[in-house]
Amino acid sequence: MSRVQLALNVSHLDEAVDFYSKLFGTEPEKRKPGYANFAIDEPALKLVLIENPEAVGRLNHLGVEVFSTEEVVAAQRRLEGDGIATADEAGVCCYAQQEKVWANNPDGAAWEIHTVLADSDVAGNDMRDPGNDAGVCGAGACATGGLADVAAGEPSVQGCC
Repeated sequence: MSRVQLALNVSHLDEAVDFYSKLFGTEPEKRKPGYANFAIDEPALKLVLIENPEAVGRLNHLGVEVFSTEEVVAAQRRLEGDGIATADEAGVCCYAQQEKVWANNPDGAAWEIHTVLADSDVAGNDMRDPGNDAGVCGAGACATGGLADVAAGEPSVQGCC
């Protein structure tokens, strides 16, 4: 089983949490300063809200939440086998210990395939990159280069959500 993840930049977290709680009929699974996430059963969705009023766009990143490290590894192998550059990331991110792999779509939108290993009281290292004009986390967003660097053997993700 898995569920699609949609991470949004929001201007006012309290207002967004109120709206999405009413829209989906459920309260957030996790709520931290500047951050909330919903684990919605129907439709199967992980909705992540990141307070970032200066973001150029409202979409932060997309993803698929899976429920084991083996599924993350299998997804990375499948993507690389299909010629898609990936970047793997492990560590604390978005108030959780995670294992994940990133890939950018042809237009540069970041997709993550991840599993949550444990809860955390801290956001993680460099959860947001203030130097990124789009306000987007994801493959290449928190590091010096994009996924093209991964193909050259250089890392591109450094502790981003």
